Amino acid sequence: MAAPSNAEQTQLQDMEEEDAGTEEREMESDEEEEVGMGVENSDDDDDDDEEDDTSEDERENEAEIQRLEEQLSINAFDYNCHVDLIKLLKHEGELLRLRKARQKMSELFPLTEEIWLDWLKDEIRLSEDEPNREKVYELFERATKDYICPDIWLEYAQYSIGGMGSPGGIDKVRAIFERAMTAVGLHMTKGQTVWEAYREFENAILSTVQPPPGRIPSREEQELLNTQLQRIHTLFRRQLAVPLMDMEATYAEYEEWSEQGVPETVAHQYKKALQQMEARKSSEESLLVAEPPKLSEYQAYIDFELKEGDPARIQITFERALAENCLVPDMWAKYTIYLDRQLKVKDMVLSTHERAVRNCPWTMGLWKSYLLALERHGADHQTVSDVFEKALNAGFIQATDYVEIWQAKLDYLRRRVDFSKESSKELEELRSAFSRSLDYMKQDVEERFGESGDPSCIIMQIWARIEALHCKNMQKARELWDSIMTKGNAKYANMWLEYYNLERSYGDPVHCRKALHRAVQCTSDYPEHVCEVLLTFERVEGSLEDWDVAVQKTETRLNRINEQRTKAAEKEANLTRQEEERAEQRRKGKADKKAQKKVQKGNRVGEKRKAEPDDYQNEWNEDSGPKRHKGNGDQSTEEYMETETGLFGKKAPPGFKAALPGNKKVQPGAAPAAQRHNDDKPELRNDDCSVFISNLTYTLEEPEAKLRTLFETCGPIKQIRPVFSNKGGFKGYCYVQFESSMSVPEALKLDRQEVEGRPMFVSPCVDKNKNPDFKVFKYNTSMEKHKVFISGLPFSCTKEQLEEICKSHGSIREVRLVTYRSGKPKGLAYVEFANETEASQAVLKMDGMEVEGNKISVAISNPPRRNVMEKPGSSRSDMMSRQIYGSRGRGRTQLSLLPRSLQRNSAPVSKVENGTAAERGPAAAAASVSGAGETKPLSNSDFARMLLNK
Repeated sequence: MAAPSNAEQTQLQDMEEEDAGTEEREMESDEEEEVGMGVENSDDDDDDDEEDDTSEDERENEAEIQRLEEQLSINAFDYNCHVDLIKLLKHEGELLRLRKARQKMSELFPLTEEIWLDWLKDEIRLSEDEPNREKVYELFERATKDYICPDIWLEYAQYSIGGMGSPGGIDKVRAIFERAMTAVGLHMTKGQTVWEAYREFENAILSTVQPPPGRIPSREEQELLNTQLQRIHTLFRRQLAVPLMDMEATYAEYEEWSEQGVPETVAHQYKKALQQMEARKSSEESLLVAEPPKLSEYQAYIDFELKEGDPARIQITFERALAENCLVPDMWAKYTIYLDRQLKVKDMVLSTHERAVRNCPWTMGLWKSYLLALERHGADHQTVSDVFEKALNAGFIQATDYVEIWQAKLDYLRRRVDFSKESSKELEELRSAFSRSLDYMKQDVEERFGESGDPSCIIMQIWARIEALHCKNMQKARELWDSIMTKGNAKYANMWLEYYNLERSYGDPVHCRKALHRAVQCTSDYPEHVCEVLLTFERVEGSLEDWDVAVQKTETRLNRINEQRTKAAEKEANLTRQEEERAEQRRKGKADKKAQKKVQKGNRVGEKRKAEPDDYQNEWNEDSGPKRHKGNGDQSTEEYMETETGLFGKKAPPGFKAALPGNKKVQPGAAPAAQRHNDDKPELRNDDCSVFISNLTYTLEEPEAKLRTLFETCGPIKQIRPVFSNKGGFKGYCYVQFESSMSVPEALKLDRQEVEGRPMFVSPCVDKNKNPDFKVFKYNTSMEKHKVFISGLPFSCTKEQLEEICKSHGSIREVRLVTYRSGKPKGLAYVEFANETEASQAVLKMDGMEVEGNKISVAISNPPRRNVMEKPGSSRSDMMSRQIYGSRGRGRTQLSLLPRSLQRNSAPVSKVENGTAAERGPAAAAASVSGAGETKPLSNSDFARMLLNK
């Protein structure tokens, strides 16, 4: 490039000087603006702050996106995490990352109608810049397979109309509309919109084939016009034959549109469809007013359609129900059973089974049905194997589920084997599958659940039977049974008898005899039974020598068993005796203490004293009624003591006497005035008309007014008596006495109703002295599969917040936060769902979730067994039976396992009370009765002689 001339250099210098002067003037003006125009400058600062805030939000959102992506890399089956990531990416406008996130989620889960519509609309906008409509068509095809959604079909048809310009575009649009009619045309409430869209499309085509006004159409044009008119007539007739809501308007429109009027056949079909619509109108109206997910309403609707028997209507009703209840395995199971047994259309059956396991992958029964359906419809072996592998990775919630799914796969493989051949590829695959299943149960299932899931070794038993029956390989069967017995099953008689029956059917007498001899030595639950089977076997097939050996072994074994049982019975009797002695000492101590206090009370006649807890605790079991204590002169007081309690038994709670009617020594402010009755008008409690209320919170304000509001609907109330402590605090329980006993059953229906966050216990008033074994509230120790137990909640968590967290996993029946009696939360809660499957799903999704920074634990409600001490003097026969016969008790055909010595003793000695024999035999009577005929307490030796008959 040439150097600039002198004139150009001079011009450049002048321009630079002007620029410098301009910059100086701009700097001066900026300084003036900073000094004198601070307001305008502050606006610029605000803009900078807004930019900083925006960038800060973007950084936070990006960090959250990265966190969600990392979480999904760890657990790809976190449904909520997928949803949150998609929402955040859509908010940030990250369309490419959003497409990948949606793609990953759709591979693992079926997507809801809302997610699909959002995705489709975004892809349609992107396809405007990328003219590739086939990708959008493929996406629509995937969307229509997840659920039957009329809005998606309508969007699909409208999008296809935009591609009519391509060759065969009109035929493609018609094909999509026809598929939509098949899928959702019978939808009672939304099907009409698809029908109308179809007719509008054909009317638009009609306008293009009509000739301009005043011109006579040619023959070809007239044929096209007639064909198009016939299409519209056909659409009207097809629609009027389908029961749809507001179909009267469609009929009126057809009357107006048709120049020839409505044909008689069409009017007849319309009336028939109208009757069908009226029959279903009540079901549709119940769906409209019901709250989602409307499970019970849909179930009633499905039952109605099953009775009607129209397969197309049954199918559309199932599909509508599953669109709103996609996580209910029972609904999927009911649908697939119907398709398997009634329609039996291969494509429809298999696609529905696939959708079922995608929606509820944790449900083993759906996978099992899917495998059977694949085999039933002749699916190739690789497809069945792939589905089984997916089932193993589905994450079942019980160890036994894995046993059942393996059994389904092994049954399938066994049916493929031709056992007429000594060896085949299918047989080797079956044996390999059996071996793999055992390894899987040991390595995967036991490590995850802490239990085998197959304690009886059902899989090994089936394998042994197949080897013995089909393969004639008893050696392998015996090896398998040896392994079964070494896994802790040798003590069970039924396992030995199962092995014996296998040897009896496919083995030889030598191994039968060996199996029975081992059974006699090892069985601990029912040894008499296996001994009897051994003796019967030797009677039929054994020699005299075999018989003698069998008799000797069985007698030795039974003698040893009887000795063990005798020792156990002795130990139990000693424990009973010791407990009775301790109870007798406690009773004597109480009687002495009571007598001493009566003496002290008599010495202090006329003295006024404050009630002490020990006084009324000892008097708690006294008969209810007035007790008149004479004071100085004519002064007398009547004191009443409550004896029948619904919950506390023999001892009154501390401070109870201060709240009793007729007690004048109530501290100031201890109880409302309504609780203090005049001594001259004592009022006794009537148990037949009263109920006992407990488990109320201590902080309950005005308990009498609160309970009166609750119980006045049950009947006229005579009085309500809350119980207060000496310091005036409410004790959390009270009595409600009605005027009529007819009100008591109604009051008992209010049991467990919540009162200020705690379940109120309502029980009948029962005299515990007369009914010591009466129990109203039993501690639940059974598993409640429809209820989950949540721990680790923050103390600030409310019932509404917890319900909001849980409702996304199913229908919530009840949420109960566990609190102390003072109202302080414990961080625990019970949530009851509509069914077991929803509770299981909640456990999978919520366990380990963070709530306000706390990591919560969620499990199926399974309260532990409560260790209740046995009452003194109570019978221990139930405990003995459990120890002797096992947890299941004595079998129906079981022989008496009690030693004969104990059986002889049990007749004369039938009752022992307080260490003395009420009825006893001559020897014991002689040892324990003196010359004066007085009974003496039995010693340890007396008990030993009675027990051992010495």
